[in-house]
Amino acid sequence: MPTPARLHVAHALHEVFGEKGRVPDIWDRDLGEDAALAQALLGLCLRRWGRLQAWVKPKLKDPARGVPLGTQVALAMGLVQLAWLPGVSDHAAVNEAVELAATRDLGFVPHKGLVNAILRRAAKDRAGLAAELEALPATLDRPPAAERALRAALVPHGAVADLEVLWARLQQPPRPSFRVLAGEPPEGLVPDPQLPDCLRLAEGLPFPRPWLEAGHGMVQDRSSQALLSYRWDRPVTRILDACAAPGGKTTTLARRHPGAQLTALEVHPRRVARLRQTLQQRGIEAQVVQADAAEWLERSEGAFDLILLDAPCSGSGTIQKHPEWPWLVHDDLPRLTGLQRRLLTAAAERLAPGGLIIYAVCSWLPEEGIAHRDWLAEARPDLRPTAVWPAALGAPAEVEGELTACFRPHPLRWEGEGFQAFALTR
Repeated sequence: MPTPARLHVAHALHEVFGEKGRVPDIWDRDLGEDAALAQALLGLCLRRWGRLQAWVKPKLKDPARGVPLGTQVALAMGLVQLAWLPGVSDHAAVNEAVELAATRDLGFVPHKGLVNAILRRAAKDRAGLAAELEALPATLDRPPAAERALRAALVPHGAVADLEVLWARLQQPPRPSFRVLAGEPPEGLVPDPQLPDCLRLAEGLPFPRPWLEAGHGMVQDRSSQALLSYRWDRPVTRILDACAAPGGKTTTLARRHPGAQLTALEVHPRRVARLRQTLQQRGIEAQVVQADAAEWLERSEGAFDLILLDAPCSGSGTIQKHPEWPWLVHDDLPRLTGLQRRLLTAAAERLAPGGLIIYAVCSWLPEEGIAHRDWLAEARPDLRPTAVWPAALGAPAEVEGELTACFRPHPLRWEGEGFQAFALTR
């Protein structure tokens, strides 16, 4: 029987390549010390999936027929351990993959011998295997959806020629960022030189899980922290966080504007429960409302001085954090852009005179970001772009002196998720 860590990885790979679903956020939560191995194994399988399959193909008796997903998963996991995880022994890498191939729900029993033969040959020269895999074209790991996302990230900065450089950077696991909620940070968290309140984990030090579980800090991506470092000096008494779960941005809004009435919307019951729990643990007072944001905004009569609309999106800017993204089916973009436009329209109706609305998506695709701003400029001339972020966080054409009204950091000069955002005032 394969170890729990390898079984968890196999289930995640079947979810991505069999069901075209995302890797669940809590897929490794019960693995304990084995979580590090599982995370490394899954990340490498997802980031090298194309070249792993290309390497196997000519070793098959009939390459044109291909192999079932269970065989693909077992071989990919075995090859990754042999090529890039030197701490795993030959025996463990090969035998666990063979056992995985022999399981009826995750493998393909008739190919147990095939998996064994291919991996045993590969194990004879692990360095040579790694070199062969690395020599294969990086484009094998980059489906068309990823290619389009990379170009969208680079075009505003005139840097399309650096596509391969960006892709290579996105293949490295992201370095987590944190914020202090109470007391002093633990040893190993160091200040970010570009963001005063942002902390980074020093290389080689353990993840500060006890500190986080005690409620003394929170994980928050660097781009999210920069997004919420907007400069705004007008009075803010009523705030709306329109798509609030899991609560990181809600927490930051409450701490930036103490005393303001804060309303947090979320539609999914489980995410609502998590949002309430998070805010309660952090001592944040907010009215949490379970509702569809668009419907709630359309029937509401209240006005808000500050609205954050972190809208549902394709997530194309999260490739580094979610290496499964390139392999998913991305056929719902028309639905998403329609929803985003509806949310923007409804949110604009709830913005008080002199108020600020920040629209954001963790996507590089222009139709999910800048295109909405251009459309809204025609539909709502009473809404005006307002520069609230440092110029370094914008594309060159959108900078006004020292500030910008459009948040689009250069993807090669900025370490963080790929966000687009714009700010409007009424």
